[in-house]
Amino acid sequence: MSAPAKPKYRTTNWKDYNTALKARGSLLIWLDKDMRWNGDATGKRGRSPTYSDASIQFCLTIKGLFNLPLRQAMGMAQSLLKLAGVDWQVPDFSTVSRRQKHLSVMIEAQPTTTRLHLLVDSTGIKMLGEGEWKTKKHGADYRRQWRKVHLGIDAATLEIRAIEVTDNATGDAPILPCLLGQIPAGETIASVSGDGAYDTKGCHEAIAQRGAQAIIPTRKNAKPWKDQCPGAKARNAILTATRRLGRKIWKKWSGYHRRSLVETKMRCFKLLGERVMARDFDRQVAELQVRAAILNRFTRLGTPTTMPVAMP
Repeated sequence: MSAPAKPKYRTTNWKDYNTALKARGSLLIWLDKDMRWNGDATGKRGRSPTYSDASIQFCLTIKGLFNLPLRQAMGMAQSLLKLAGVDWQVPDFSTVSRRQKHLSVMIEAQPTTTRLHLLVDSTGIKMLGEGEWKTKKHGADYRRQWRKVHLGIDAATLEIRAIEVTDNATGDAPILPCLLGQIPAGETIASVSGDGAYDTKGCHEAIAQRGAQAIIPTRKNAKPWKDQCPGAKARNAILTATRRLGRKIWKKWSGYHRRSLVETKMRCFKLLGERVMARDFDRQVAELQVRAAILNRFTRLGTPTTMPVAMP
């Protein structure tokens, strides 16, 4: 018996999506003339900052968007301000590097009007290590190091709603409560979808505390948990449904396959750079958060709307 044909989809808003793709190439979408460029008084002893956090994030956005060294990024930012007709002074590269260490990156995202369906996953971004050719030909002289990026995206808007950066030794499950903590307490979470790495008591309990449904497949050798807490009961219900329906049918019935959207977002994240350029951890966190802000800006410009095509 032959396998069923894969469904085909058609983009219904191609004209608007095409306009959004063209707008992504505009340099002026990153510059808001109403932004507060100069720093405000802090009320503390010492000199007040000359530049605001928004201006530092703008410079880092140009750097991350075009994968430029700091000096070249400052030159490009200065030329962009000149083209925009504003007389703001761009900070020097050393100021940006120093401020990057303690920068609070603003990642704009629109809260959902309905309940939030959160999709979570993680990926690795290179930090240290030789290139692929050198490793293949001559081997690695030292072990490659990574920074692990944990993302939570909105299944409806595809915007990044939560992000955490850890070292490569940190697992996925311990970070899920931190991702959920970045969602405002007043916003209702309908479901949280993740792969089998999140099938732990801590993850299920954190999801249950937010009143959300866990869409996490159990391990193949899973057994019922004896605990009577809400998270354990929800996990045991998943295990029962999986045994009755089968793993493949359960994934389709529960909507688990929506999780592929966060994997697509991970691919977009890596298109901004396979390697992190900063050297210390705090600056690396800011650099990766700026990437999330860039992707959210791209998403707000427009995304494709697709619908299945009826097969003849």
